[in-house]
Amino acid sequence: MVEAWTVYLSGEIHSDWRQQIAAGVAAAGLPVELTGPVDDHEKSDDCGVRILGDESDAFWKDNKGAKLNAIRTRTLIEQADVVVVRFGDKYRQWNAAFDAGYAAALGTPIVTLHDGGLDHALKEVNAAALATTSSPDQVVKILDYVINGVL
Repeated sequence: MVEAWTVYLSGEIHSDWRQQIAAGVAAAGLPVELTGPVDDHEKSDDCGVRILGDESDAFWKDNKGAKLNAIRTRTLIEQADVVVVRFGDKYRQWNAAFDAGYAAALGTPIVTLHDGGLDHALKEVNAAALATTSSPDQVVKILDYVINGVL
């Protein structure tokens, strides 16, 4: 039996791409544990002030939240065998680009997921990735191949 792989799903939180990958992993019977950031936007934004106290300045509110979220993100990326980074076209995911850079610095394999219209904007991130995909299905197929050697 193949040991379970941990795959961190970073990036865009406004579509169901994570659920599509989870369903594909389950359907393929892959030994994969999926992890990721807190994807409830309000909780992610407000965690710092809800835990550590209010801030009158939006900068410090965001700073507190970003630091708390970084504890989770860095820990889970460090534990990951593969990091999948999804970039959507509606919002700029600066955090996802940072996650990709962090994974690259750790030597963790990166798979990017985005529409072709973002190829130019993400050329540096894609250059660091070991695969660039355009659908959650392609991500699942890559996982099946690298884990089981199945085409």
